[in-house]
Amino acid sequence: MSIEIKVPVLPESVADATIATWHVQPGEQVSRDQNLVDIETDKVVLEVVAPEDGSISELLFQEGDTVLGEQVIAKFIAGVVAGQEVTKAEAKAPAADAAPATDESNDALSPSVRRLIAEHNLDAAKIKGTGVGGRITKEDVEAFAKSAPAAKPAAAPVAPLEGRSEKRVPMTRLRKTIATRLLEAKNSTAMLTTFNEVNMKPIMDIRKQYQDIFEKRHGIRLGFMSFYIKAVTEALKRFPEVNASIDGDDIVYHNYFDISIAVSTPRGLVTPVLRDTDTMNLAEIEKAVRELAIKGRDGKLSVADMTGGNFTVTNGGVFGSLMSTPILNLPQSAILGMHAIKDRPMAVNGQVEILPMMYLALSYDHRIVDGRESVGFLVAIKDFLEDPTRLLLDL
Repeated sequence: MSIEIKVPVLPESVADATIATWHVQPGEQVSRDQNLVDIETDKVVLEVVAPEDGSISELLFQEGDTVLGEQVIAKFIAGVVAGQEVTKAEAKAPAADAAPATDESNDALSPSVRRLIAEHNLDAAKIKGTGVGGRITKEDVEAFAKSAPAAKPAAAPVAPLEGRSEKRVPMTRLRKTIATRLLEAKNSTAMLTTFNEVNMKPIMDIRKQYQDIFEKRHGIRLGFMSFYIKAVTEALKRFPEVNASIDGDDIVYHNYFDISIAVSTPRGLVTPVLRDTDTMNLAEIEKAVRELAIKGRDGKLSVADMTGGNFTVTNGGVFGSLMSTPILNLPQSAILGMHAIKDRPMAVNGQVEILPMMYLALSYDHRIVDGRESVGFLVAIKDFLEDPTRLLLDL
């Protein structure tokens, strides 16, 4: 029985997608729910799995091709194809007898495999392929890179007498989208950044006192992000302009609190959304943030996870950033940058004390948010973080 393999339904905000990686080739036997192909959109990578046990009979699109939602990209035959009654082990057997990959065999490598080999500075001739006919797959490259980390530096060309070398790697669809959106934010908004600093000692004391109890009760560690999100949510309630956005000649005020969290993934920076943060307690926020971070790391974020968001929080402090000016996440009107916590001498009641201080940076669209609102919003966050009791008492 022949089955059409189609691109999943794309949301309205996503016009098209790109075939990123075919994990199987025509004639190769697969099992039900095995991943056939990765399809990359502007936001996420979608996996298309096998509907039944069987094999792909024909690929209608190759890696790098642009496709539309629900477009047929391959033909699939359910069951064992005539002449293909072999086990997976037997199908891979020719790879063991095949000669090592040569320079000529590189022409048969898929674009994603060539890109991955270039990123890791590997020698394709040393990688044993497990695909059909000994073809090198993406999984083969990743396994080889993990098993031979010391080989990476040796693969880089060392020819001081011939000048310096360079490598050219195509931008992924996500990276191109990030570049376009950041440039658009700089060119289409009146972006301005205001700064403040916060004494993190009160929160650090709370974490030290209740960390073990919190973890035993809720099954997750108490981090800083839950305090940041809670403080931002309360501040947004007091300054609705920061929670608004511009749509043409209208200002849209959002009466709900969906906060985007900047997450660094192997594919690039993404901003999944925490929804209705005003209804969440600290433990629920910590669990939701951890879940989104894991899904981002594993490439499992869905379009729904990435859609929406009225305000963004980014924490460059986890990478050691002391201060920065974050760029707006359109169409949002503001973004808050958190930074590294450093011990610094501070004047307290006429005395010098060493305190754990952190810089806050609020970038905002001056077309909708005035200086009074932006400064007041940032001061409100500072007050909430320096006196966490106010978050519990709603003061």
